[in-house]
Amino acid sequence: MSATDQGPARSGSSARGGHGSARGGQGSARGVVSTIVHQPYIWAIVTLLLLLVINLVKDPGYLGVSVNGTTGNLSGNPIDILRASAPIMMIAVGMTLVIATRGIDLSVGSVMAVSGAVSMEFMSNQSGGDAGSAIVAALLALAVSAFLGTVNGVLVSIVGLQPFITTLITMLAGRGLAKVITSGQNTSATNEPFRWLANGTVFGFPVVFIIAGVIVAIVAFLVRRTALGLMIESIGINPRAARMAGIRPIGILIAVYIVSAVLAGVAGIFSTASVMTVEVAKTGLNAEMDAILAVVIGGTSLAGGKFSLTGSVIGALLIATLDKTIVFLSIPSSATPAFKAVVIVIICLLQSQRVRALFARRKSRTTPTASVPTRKETVSA
Repeated sequence: MSATDQGPARSGSSARGGHGSARGGQGSARGVVSTIVHQPYIWAIVTLLLLLVINLVKDPGYLGVSVNGTTGNLSGNPIDILRASAPIMMIAVGMTLVIATRGIDLSVGSVMAVSGAVSMEFMSNQSGGDAGSAIVAALLALAVSAFLGTVNGVLVSIVGLQPFITTLITMLAGRGLAKVITSGQNTSATNEPFRWLANGTVFGFPVVFIIAGVIVAIVAFLVRRTALGLMIESIGINPRAARMAGIRPIGILIAVYIVSAVLAGVAGIFSTASVMTVEVAKTGLNAEMDAILAVVIGGTSLAGGKFSLTGSVIGALLIATLDKTIVFLSIPSSATPAFKAVVIVIICLLQSQRVRALFARRKSRTTPTASVPTRKETVSA
């Protein structure tokens, strides 16, 4: 073969290599898109965007954010949504870890009430509203919350009670404990540093959302950068196999219930600090339902096993947006639960494996199959 013959051959091979790399790039891009589409919380994101579009249709300036010239704080509907999502985010993250172990925590709403009752009662008996009193009040609230979480964990892991029954008992007892602490009265307090936790801003953004984001990041680091997350998932998938592998479920179960209760205590501090009043009959009411819905919407199965903290955070944002949309659209309070239920049921159906398989089968039937040329046609061509 002459030198002139080798030149085109090399250029042809480089061209084929270029086409191959281009196809490889397209394949990798398709792989990334496919991975995103198949995430369990993708429909939650779609629904979140759809709600925002509906609000934008009614008011084109719905997503507008303005800056207060005096305080420099940001204001607008997106800021309100971030602020409202923080308590839901806290209880949803804790609930995610509990559900991953095949458990459930129905006591988070009552723990919120207890946390708020402890903090408000302590500060109402203090003469000065300084930062020291706020810190002590918050620590006391979290300590009592951790104690209630420990009770749940011990009853589930050591005594062997079912999580549903255990946390149902704690839910009833916790609400009663909040009434005992406050003598059955709504308790108010005055403490600007404590109030700042829920109503303050940093660089214009709500402090409450920043704190919630930091806590979520810490929990995510602990469960994804250490073996803790795998042990939680293994207990949820097969407790017996996890025990045979050397994992001690008792300590992990107690830990996840404590984390769930402490995060519920944080949510209780956020809720009471916003108005500086605890209403023992209303604070945290039905919060456990929002937490469970946020977890399910985020793609974590109630059967336990693999979990998604990212999905739970998106679920919390969706619920906060849905609540604000209901008010914004002036939907009657009597129809609010039905409207909320319809939206959530649609999301759960779209996430269902059976519904996805049905759509996949229909798509395969409607997609025409490409004709493959025969050997003779290929040779003649």
